[in-house]
Amino acid sequence: MSITSLSPRTIEGFFSSLPQGERAAIISYGIAIRLSNLRKRLFLAESKVKHFEEKFQITLAELDAEGLPDDADWEMHEDYVLWHHWAEVIGKTREALVSLEEMASGGLCLEEVVHAGGS
Repeated sequence: MSITSLSPRTIEGFFSSLPQGERAAIISYGIAIRLSNLRKRLFLAESKVKHFEEKFQITLAELDAEGLPDDADWEMHEDYVLWHHWAEVIGKTREALVSLEEMASGGLCLEEVVHAGGS
């Protein structure tokens, strides 16, 4: 049986049974990997938003304030929806990064690691 097929309760038990050092290492490595993934996602989202700004020579905030032009074609409408999506991704990703970066820079208290996983 693989760990991915275990129920959350079983995973917590398995995690809790590991030595403290292993739990701390898993959490630290997990944070580092997640931060890396979030940074890549933020770069992608920012690149997409920049592309739309350059393509239409306007920021999303300005376009929202002015509204789409009356002669906007289907491509502009689709780009507008995608533009909003990527702007939302930027906001959510930045929030996640801030919380994880605080955790990573402050380090984890040993007590937090001991209690991680429900023990």
